[in-house]
Amino acid sequence: MTISHERPDTLDRAGALAEDGAVFSLRAQRPEFLNGAEDCRKAVLAPDNDLGLSHDLRLAIGRRVALTGGNDRLLAEYPMPESEDHRALASGDMPEDARLAAIAVHTDMIATDPGASSRESLDRLLDARLSVPQVIALSELLAFVCFQIRVAHGLALLEACA
Repeated sequence: MTISHERPDTLDRAGALAEDGAVFSLRAQRPEFLNGAEDCRKAVLAPDNDLGLSHDLRLAIGRRVALTGGNDRLLAEYPMPESEDHRALASGDMPEDARLAAIAVHTDMIATDPGASSRESLDRLLDARLSVPQVIALSELLAFVCFQIRVAHGLALLEACA
């Protein structure tokens, strides 16, 4: 299997990997993981069918989660959205729009205390006019950015020891 995207990729940058370093080279030995992470990133941020969750909104949600990771390099992978409506969401503030506020509350819970998720927390998203497919897409996005935070942290630790 070959690597199907350019490097350095998002996780290389977020982990501050030196392109001539051992950890960067070791990652290349597992192209299925490199490709999988990048393909997943593309799928959750810019799917063929966005289900009514625009790319700009997805970036705002991703940025909000990335804020919790304390990794400025990962945060840079989620630029501030174009839409004024999404800037409060992306910056960690509470949006005025009720639908975006419900997304913000759910996002914060998943990013900081995912065990607190419940049927009631999902019902609050449905009450805020998200469809079941949108809730699933939101869950996939939240899970992926949380994954990125953890992998980037691990890569940065490995890079520091290399």
